[in-house]
Amino acid sequence: MAQQGLWRTKSIEQANDTGESGLHRALSGLDLTLLGIGAIIGAGIFVLTGIAAATKAGPALTLSFVLAGLACLFAALVYAEFASTVPVSGSAYTYSYVTLGELGAWIIGWDLILEYSVASAAVAIGWSGYFNRVLSGIGLGLPDVLTRTPFDGGWLNLPAFLIILGVSGILALGIRESSRFNNAIVVLKLGIIALFLVAAIPQVDTTNWDPYFPFGWNGVVSGAGLIFFAYIGFDAVSTAAEEARNPQRDLPRGILGSLVICTLIYIIVAAVLTGIVPYARLNVPDPVAFGLEHIGAHTAAGLISVGAIAGLSSVLLVLLYGQSRIFFAMSRDGLLPPVFSQVHPRFRTPVRVIMVTGSLVALVAGFMPIQQVAELVNVGTLSAFIMVSVAVMVLRYTRPELHRPFRTPWVPLVPLLAIVFCGYLIASLDAVTLWRFVIWMALGLVIYFLYARHHSRLAHAP
Repeated sequence: MAQQGLWRTKSIEQANDTGESGLHRALSGLDLTLLGIGAIIGAGIFVLTGIAAATKAGPALTLSFVLAGLACLFAALVYAEFASTVPVSGSAYTYSYVTLGELGAWIIGWDLILEYSVASAAVAIGWSGYFNRVLSGIGLGLPDVLTRTPFDGGWLNLPAFLIILGVSGILALGIRESSRFNNAIVVLKLGIIALFLVAAIPQVDTTNWDPYFPFGWNGVVSGAGLIFFAYIGFDAVSTAAEEARNPQRDLPRGILGSLVICTLIYIIVAAVLTGIVPYARLNVPDPVAFGLEHIGAHTAAGLISVGAIAGLSSVLLVLLYGQSRIFFAMSRDGLLPPVFSQVHPRFRTPVRVIMVTGSLVALVAGFMPIQQVAELVNVGTLSAFIMVSVAVMVLRYTRPELHRPFRTPWVPLVPLLAIVFCGYLIASLDAVTLWRFVIWMALGLVIYFLYARHHSRLAHAP
């Protein structure tokens, strides 16, 4: 009998019964951890550290990373329980469907579409900055009109536009090929970060850390709100559930392992970067390379730029991967048109949704400035974390007997802490960012009531 109403829910059994989805289970626990590192280590280090230090937190950016990392840790513990219990595509969208009902699932799914789309665009903009630095180093730099958006006095950020399309093409070829590409790039960029630390640590001048709080505690919180964008990689790990070999065991390991490793790296890099360059000078699209240039390490700066290009490419791959799987899951449930859940017979990937969404993200990357893009990502991410934290408490109450391979400790304390920390960071964002988010969500509700509600497979299930 079909379920009626806005709050109809899937059972856990329905969610886990994906039938012949066509997706290939090819990812090991190490692959999942590297997938998370691939998404987390990127824009946060290579792009946003400079903007956040110069305009938000100053040298206290290290505390911004601690604050954002704590919020993510509480949310990651919640995600790990859901990922092991409902190991299917869809991440927070699927988790909400089995707890908060269809409308709640739609809201979080629409939110995740914003999160991954705009995050990908922001990373592509940072990629463009490093790419043009390398081109300029060999005398082939692009003119400003082809590297700046109309908001910055240009025509189009062409490199950002093209890299989105290129990475989308790699994703379309298959998850095994995409994972191998990501793993190789992760090893490379960890080596590049080690190079930066070796070259920069001896040149740290502690006077650059004075004053440590130039913008006060509000600056620390605002900085956390901006760089929170850098942490969404563990969320992307959960979207890979249907392509993991042993999701119940390996998804929690991948989520928590990648988060802990990357948080420590972020804190160290932020401390060193603000120690070698006065924070006010870091408002550049390529702050790590700029920092090495500042201390005269020109060869290392060139290598950093090349490594950043590769590193940001892997971030793009994981983010666009996550976005396509959210679309795939929503389409399979009937909430989006069925074309988005069609799997290519040879590549075993949802090629159409990858290319359509990739094209839309490329337009955002080509025409939008990075700070506005990054802040819009953050409000979407924080909202998703809050919804999942609520959902895990609901499921503990409604299905206490359910087998949970990983259990979030100290429920309801940990989910409540996630809600408090994420809500605190949302409050630190600019009002215009919040209004843009409200408009996006309102558009989503219109689509739900005009299309998704009537085409839901759950509504028409026997």
